[in-house]
Amino acid sequence: MVRFTESTITFPYTRSLGPVVGAFMTALTEKRILGIRNGEQVICPPMEWDPSTGAELPRDLVEVGPAGTVDSWTWVPEPTEQHPLDRPFAFAFVRLDGASTPLLHAVDASSPDAMSDGMRVAPRWKGQRIGHLTDIACFVPGEEPQVDGDDLGPAAEPVQMMDYLARITYRNPVPPSSDLVVDASRQHRLVGFRCPGCGKTYVGGRGVCPIDSVEFGEEHLVELPHTGTITNHVVITPVQYPGQTETEPFARVFVLLDGSDAVLGYQPVIELPVEDVAVGVRVSAVWASPGEESDEGGGMGGAFGSLIGWMPNGEPPVDDPDLVNRIF
Repeated sequence: MVRFTESTITFPYTRSLGPVVGAFMTALTEKRILGIRNGEQVICPPMEWDPSTGAELPRDLVEVGPAGTVDSWTWVPEPTEQHPLDRPFAFAFVRLDGASTPLLHAVDASSPDAMSDGMRVAPRWKGQRIGHLTDIACFVPGEEPQVDGDDLGPAAEPVQMMDYLARITYRNPVPPSSDLVVDASRQHRLVGFRCPGCGKTYVGGRGVCPIDSVEFGEEHLVELPHTGTITNHVVITPVQYPGQTETEPFARVFVLLDGSDAVLGYQPVIELPVEDVAVGVRVSAVWASPGEESDEGGGMGGAFGSLIGWMPNGEPPVDDPDLVNRIF
């Protein structure tokens, strides 16, 4: 049976909105919806450029809605945490009164039978509005706008910036070769896989030789030394984001293992200040005590199993200009 691991990548950032989108977001805090004139059309949400020609549009913003007509819709019977409502609802293209283009948003309807093309809907505003499209909690059937809870009023200042949190969760299959590497590391052993075709040794749990397409198994395991030389490194200055625990600059290094063509990438260092990290530094593996192991890392580098990093071993540095070329 194939085993999977689940990982989540989070990428938060802040963007400036500019004079058009900023005005649109600011108006939302005032329970107003703006569009922008494009000849005889009114585009909502407003854009800075003509979507057909790319020409910059005059900043002729006009108020539309707040009620509108459903052009088309689809029913969401089982919402997820990514959806705007926690109960079944419809996603709909709503053409607001006075607008030429539809706005995609949620409609809080009791059932699919309550939805139809051409039905009239109005916004349900959040009581606390921050200058985001979600200030409209959803649309509801009818002509009259609603407010969800107490109305706390518009923003004190024009909305010029917006925080955004991009996130994706994905699942990857774990090849048996990765489990072999992690299991060996728990015995304080470094192992790799040697391809019988090209003779190259691969580390980090790679499951297949990219040259000969040989699928690695236990018969291809080779023991690797616990000492090596730093060939390349990067110093990372932490930027605070959700899940970030580092507060000071730290290094990740590439280690060429002794007597081998195997390079372990993006390895942590221990008792080696970032200002002392350099090509040629001699290092030895450092192992975790029981209970401190991690199944993460592996193919993309990093510590895994009981291997937690590399520490200077006191040997003289290696002076070899070709070391910088060893990253794979």
